[in-house]
Amino acid sequence: MKINSDLIVAEKNGNNINVNLTGQWLSISDNEYSSIANVVNAATKELTVDGGLIREWGNALVCFLFTLRSRCEETDIKVKLINIPLGAQRLLRLAEAVPEREGANKKNGGDTFFERMGRSTITILDDLLDTLEFLGACTKATLHFPIKKTQFMWADLVCFMKECGPGAFSIITLITFLVGLILAFVGAIQLRLFGAQIFVADLVGIGMVRQLGAIMAAIVMAGRTGAAYAAQLGTMQVNEEIDALETMGLSPIEFLVLPRVFALVIIMPMLCIYADIMGVLGGMFVGVFMLDISPLQYYQQSIDAIRMQDFLIGIFMSFIFGILVSGAGCLRGLQCGRSSAAVGKATTSAVVTGIIWIIVSTAIVTIICDVLGI
Repeated sequence: MKINSDLIVAEKNGNNINVNLTGQWLSISDNEYSSIANVVNAATKELTVDGGLIREWGNALVCFLFTLRSRCEETDIKVKLINIPLGAQRLLRLAEAVPEREGANKKNGGDTFFERMGRSTITILDDLLDTLEFLGACTKATLHFPIKKTQFMWADLVCFMKECGPGAFSIITLITFLVGLILAFVGAIQLRLFGAQIFVADLVGIGMVRQLGAIMAAIVMAGRTGAAYAAQLGTMQVNEEIDALETMGLSPIEFLVLPRVFALVIIMPMLCIYADIMGVLGGMFVGVFMLDISPLQYYQQSIDAIRMQDFLIGIFMSFIFGILVSGAGCLRGLQCGRSSAAVGKATTSAVVTGIIWIIVSTAIVTIICDVLGI
């Protein structure tokens, strides 16, 4: 039995098969494998492969020889290689010396629903454990902060405060002013039906001071500062700078994380107050120019509506948000891999994690305030 193809000429001689490889072995199809399978049977004792007619070769030749030898070993067929290029022989020996990684040929689409669910559950649990470990390390470092010499530079704390504070005023001004304006406009549409336009000041004032001012400022900082923290620490992880700090006996939590967390915690209440003011001014813009409310009347109505406890709740929430946003950025930065793509993933994850923590904590504080009647 004799088989001819563009790359293979196979001839069966009794219990032996002679295979001549010809042409350019730069790519290969399944037809070449099937050509050999058609002549190999249980009675075959030896397979001789001659590569003397090969004009040009690449990885396709090595893959073919590796697969051919593996299939023949399964059926106890002896394979003899002659006139094979020296480079191909070396690559073949290297491929056979390293065992195939378990699961390398497993298809991605073969996983069942429960396998995917199990892996997702394990990933979530691992992330939860990493978060708890990070939280414990930060808490320990914070408790040690007053009683021992700090390992971070105070100049870094001042620098981070400048980056978090003045640099964010412009975007917070725009966002919170527009949020207050939108809130007043939506409320005015309904209140105007009852002739109660003046209560737009109550709606905007309480909403901004109690929750929306802190929430909008925190979301802006999550996208701005939280992402920056993750990118900074992620880049240091890629450049092995964090490993160098540990080698020198410096704690990354104390030297890198604490100044960033302290800076945002100190700045966030100030940004919250500023956001409250800009939100109220946005509502006043609608009240004065659309509802014919005088600025003095709007101001007085807002002062009467806003209670001190509403203001303190907003400040307390901004304090919590500062911890959460900075913690999310630093956590994802420390978890970053060793590639440039990992830095981008860490940055994205920091923003998403920060916003999720903001929303969840807002819901928790709102429920607690409702239960306590404040």
